[in-house]
Amino acid sequence: MTRLNACAALLAGVALSAFCGAANAQTMRPEVGKPLQRAVAAMRAGNYAAANAAVNEASRARGLTGEESFVIQELRGSIAQGSKNYPLASKIFADMLASGRVPAAEQVKLYAAEASMSYQMRNYAAVPGWVQKYSAGGGRDPAILDLRIQSYYDGKDYKNAALAEAADIKAITAARRVPTETQLQILVNSQRELGDKAGFHATMVQLVTYYPKALYWENLVGSVQTTPGYSTRLDLDVYRFKLAQGTLTKPTDLMEMTELALQVPLPGEAKTIVDGAFASGALGTGPEAARQQRLRDLVNKTYASELKTLPGREAEAQGSHDGNLAASLGEEYASYGQFDKAIGLMQLAMKKDQLRHPEETKLHLGLIYMRAGHKPQAIATFRTVGGKEGAADIARLWILQLSHG
Repeated sequence: MTRLNACAALLAGVALSAFCGAANAQTMRPEVGKPLQRAVAAMRAGNYAAANAAVNEASRARGLTGEESFVIQELRGSIAQGSKNYPLASKIFADMLASGRVPAAEQVKLYAAEASMSYQMRNYAAVPGWVQKYSAGGGRDPAILDLRIQSYYDGKDYKNAALAEAADIKAITAARRVPTETQLQILVNSQRELGDKAGFHATMVQLVTYYPKALYWENLVGSVQTTPGYSTRLDLDVYRFKLAQGTLTKPTDLMEMTELALQVPLPGEAKTIVDGAFASGALGTGPEAARQQRLRDLVNKTYASELKTLPGREAEAQGSHDGNLAASLGEEYASYGQFDKAIGLMQLAMKKDQLRHPEETKLHLGLIYMRAGHKPQAIATFRTVGGKEGAADIARLWILQLSHG
């Protein structure tokens, strides 16, 4: 996961400090200044061998002053940098910085070069220190500042990568700006490496919010089931979201979803699932075709028999203090496409006593509103879903999906 290629851009062509050398070369003795000017011209043309030869010529002049020696060394570092001899360039620039003779403005440029070269050499541990000096000296180029986090990540220091990236993203979103996709990718991958399931899920939500790609949706849905506290009672709800996303295509998954719907029981939904799978060819072909047909036959039989019992059970649910009866029947009516009855029963259920799973009831009411075409009511209901067993996470998925159309 590479955030940027800024270091390559910074190091390409003539090195930053060479321009200082070019200016100084004009004020030196001819036997030193003229070859140094040729060296700078050769560097600008990308001819580093000629540049190096010219610098060597200047270095052979007798009685070099401290200033002349310093500029020669500066140009040697620039040639090494430009020709990608980063170990030599890094040593030369570090010596220059240690000498105390580099002006403040040039120091910042050399810090940037050191950070970039350290990254290019994969000396990731050295990068944050150079970036810190660059920032303290007034450097503001985001490409250089971002090398700190990139070096943590590429150096497999996922803890510091996650901490630093999370802080940056928090500041960006607080300022009502959008973090880059790469920033979120580095954070989410660091959290995955650290086993931070809750953090991973939260960052995946940000990814699909700002960059709603199919892969991010798939990863986000998968993260719901690995979030601490998740209840397998919600497996059918996870399958529902995958089916709506168009990512539920495996015959085994479609069979399991159908079986889960039958167990609830939601025979109407089971029939919708299995009929759609047969129509698309996902079920009904291949070596498992006979088993899949038997499941379809069971669904059709249950669908017909359960439909006849709905009116009698509705009267029982209306008269009972147990809200679970009304909630269960409301979901079953919805599975048959009778949404008005379903909504009424679900609302009734939430007014009664002893709901075993009230957050799931609110989640399922939101789903019924959505299937009935009442988008505003669906979103409003989803926003009321809480708890720590996964219902709230799934509700947020639907809100995101509805918000993205």
